[in-house]
Amino acid sequence: MDYLPIFADLKQRPVLVVGGGEIAARKIDLLLRAGAEVRVVSQSLSSEVEHLHQTAAIHWLATAYHADQLDDVFLVIAATDDTVLNAQVYDDANERRVLANVVDDQPKCSFIFPSIVDRSPIVVAISSSGTAPVLARMLREKLETLLPASLGKMAEIAGSWRERVKQRFNSMSARRRFWEQAFDGNFASLTAGGQFDEAEKSLQQLMDAPDDATHRGLVTLVGAGPGDVGLLTLRGLQVMQQADVVLYDYLVSDEVLDLVRRDAEKICVGKRAGNHLVMQEETNRLLVELASQGKKVVRLKGGDPFIFGRGGEELEVVAAAGIPFQVVPGITAAAGATAYAGIPLTHRERAQSVMFITGQIRTDGDGLQWSELARGQQTLAIYMGAMKAAEISHQLISHGRSPETPVAVISRGTRHDQQVRVGTLQNLEQLAHQAPSPALLVIGEVAELHHKLAWFGHHPETAGAQRPTVVNLA
Repeated sequence: MDYLPIFADLKQRPVLVVGGGEIAARKIDLLLRAGAEVRVVSQSLSSEVEHLHQTAAIHWLATAYHADQLDDVFLVIAATDDTVLNAQVYDDANERRVLANVVDDQPKCSFIFPSIVDRSPIVVAISSSGTAPVLARMLREKLETLLPASLGKMAEIAGSWRERVKQRFNSMSARRRFWEQAFDGNFASLTAGGQFDEAEKSLQQLMDAPDDATHRGLVTLVGAGPGDVGLLTLRGLQVMQQADVVLYDYLVSDEVLDLVRRDAEKICVGKRAGNHLVMQEETNRLLVELASQGKKVVRLKGGDPFIFGRGGEELEVVAAAGIPFQVVPGITAAAGATAYAGIPLTHRERAQSVMFITGQIRTDGDGLQWSELARGQQTLAIYMGAMKAAEISHQLISHGRSPETPVAVISRGTRHDQQVRVGTLQNLEQLAHQAPSPALLVIGEVAELHHKLAWFGHHPETAGAQRPTVVNLA
């Protein structure tokens, strides 16, 4: 190793920073986060460093550097654009056996700053020994996506339980097994969901019956987004990677399903218009049964589970069974599909409000206030409305909405085979009849902006991909 990776305790320790510009400010920020007593030597200070000085977060020691300023410091950082001065700081520090770092000059560093993933008290440091800092930064960015933000809280809670666990289990191997189960089980999932009391209860349960496989599992409702795998949330990906079993719908794209943990069981509980292959009651039963077996169950739904996704109904059943649950929101189709079609849901000149509506109109009177829906200067985003497009068009026009109101029908939104059909309210039925499912109906003046703002598949960098289909029907 070119450098020994160590973690230094800088709390209340004096550290000298020679330089007061933007680069120095970044180093000062790290030092302050570590609790160091920061002393700055610089002829002038940047606005950021000046603010730290004014708020007494740092001490502006002097405007000129002298070697005796190193006499009682723990380490020193040279962050100036004067190479001669930087070299002098390094030489003086070496004579006094003080650790020194000259920014962006690896040969003049007796210590280096790694790229850091901060989940305090968990801290991950990555270093290329000064040879390829950009590569180290790219690795850090990848780790940032893999390590949940809850790791720090998990470590904090675990630390408060160490003595109790030590008293309960005499051997090191037993304690190790306990923590392995905790960090790979409900304790980790509940902590990630911010359910800290429940997380500690799960630790107590595990400590009371560590070999009992009948403890309660966990249900996590995850929104998979409208289709494009890039729109899946980071939290959703992390939960899917921890699942024992995943119950998914047809609206979940194959690309998203490919991200599920390889050894997880996948069960399709999909429903399609007019063809409910799995009844809702069966889905509810499966959620309770699988979680009751102690499994981590992910209920994966297209879009957002709380927007026309029956997520609330399913969680009511889970809650009634006394099973812990969490919700990971997703990007709903109305937000994702319209954005990919270049249709803003609101616009200062065209739409001051937006309504999300289900097109599953009941035959016994749907209860919709058509006079309110027919008002101008608002956007209607209608889910599952293609089969009722004729009724929707008739009701809106008969209640005062202009037949010339712009509309769009977006099929398979955000996917490589997305199709957008645009026209007016009077021919909505024809547009919807031509559109593959799933389809979203967008009614309102903003639909006309598709002609100006459509971007998905229109740039040179996507020329090799299949372009979304656009059909105009005026």
